[in-house]
Amino acid sequence: MQKVYKKQYLFYSFALSLLVSCSGPAEKKEAAADSTSTVAAAAPDAKNFEATINGKAVKLYTLKNNKGASVAITNYGGRVVSLLVPDNKAALTDVVLGYDSVKTYQKPKEPFFGAIIGRYGNRIGKGKFSLDGKAYQLDINDGVNTLHGGFKGFYAQVFDAAQPNDSTLNLTYVSKDGEGGYPGTLTSKVTYTLTADNALKIEYTATTDKTTIVNLTNHAYFNLNGEGDSTILDNIVKIDADNITPVDTTLIPTGKLQPVKGTPFDFTTAKAIGANINDKDDQLKNGKGYDHNFALNKHDITKSIATVSSPKTGIVMDIYTDEPGLQFYSGNFLTGATKDGKGGKSYPHRSAFCMETQHFPDAPNQPAFASTVLKPGQTYHTTTIYKFSNK
Repeated sequence: MQKVYKKQYLFYSFALSLLVSCSGPAEKKEAAADSTSTVAAAAPDAKNFEATINGKAVKLYTLKNNKGASVAITNYGGRVVSLLVPDNKAALTDVVLGYDSVKTYQKPKEPFFGAIIGRYGNRIGKGKFSLDGKAYQLDINDGVNTLHGGFKGFYAQVFDAAQPNDSTLNLTYVSKDGEGGYPGTLTSKVTYTLTADNALKIEYTATTDKTTIVNLTNHAYFNLNGEGDSTILDNIVKIDADNITPVDTTLIPTGKLQPVKGTPFDFTTAKAIGANINDKDDQLKNGKGYDHNFALNKHDITKSIATVSSPKTGIVMDIYTDEPGLQFYSGNFLTGATKDGKGGKSYPHRSAFCMETQHFPDAPNQPAFASTVLKPGQTYHTTTIYKFSNK
């Protein structure tokens, strides 16, 4: 029996050596590639963002730190195009949705991917408000309401850009009196900073020459599994908020606060986004999922007000802000109908979430909400930080 086994061993050894010797260079490279860890993500080609829009030059700017993290931002809409952070295997992962060219960001009904939102983030009921006894009518671009500044909000404007160093980008935009229906010439500056500890810091400042309203934010769509992953329902969320501002069927706040305890909106203890998203609940029905403003318990930039993590990549995102509200949106209007995302990917229903720091929606029409009025001589200033780590 030992002789038989020896002959079989010699035969299989000879066959294996023959197979290896017949493998071409391409097959050997493929085998080697299969044995390596996940290939790191990369930012889109900057050449695809070189354009002239509204008579102004558009480019892609890249911020880096010595940890290998990077963020790519275009001055068209101040959009965060890619955000590469290390996962728990030290592979760089792109955690924001977007496109490979500035042209795609200009398509009709583009969902504000990565954009600076102004003059007023979120919704204003029927696009109407009054200041100093004068009524103003804004663009109606979301059913019967105004959303994210109207038809030509900051998301569709070209910012003047200056990059003083590898980790900082300054963007400036002057919104003329009457633009979108808003009063006053508003001069806005947004500074993006990628810190040494893998945090994306966004500072907003603005001044006006006439009494106006302002509420700036960023509309990055995150997926901590990596952009292009089919779901965010397994991402784990914790939000330090005991109340939300409930909305009507057009997503305008009722003006009241609603406790989250005992409802699908209770994220005071960490849970998966998908844990209760399909529960029978009037507010979930109105938003087609989560699309609500959380009234933050504490918001002085020193303490994280929300944390999101991925069980797949181990990536953790902590959010800090001095704003009183956080719009948590679960990507309910993404459809995946097109494959024009980065790398030809589609972005299906609930494949991203947004965490938009803000003053409350429709605050100009809600006396109980913190004011968003800015007067001449005053300076609007607010800061938000998205800090990344991994388990």
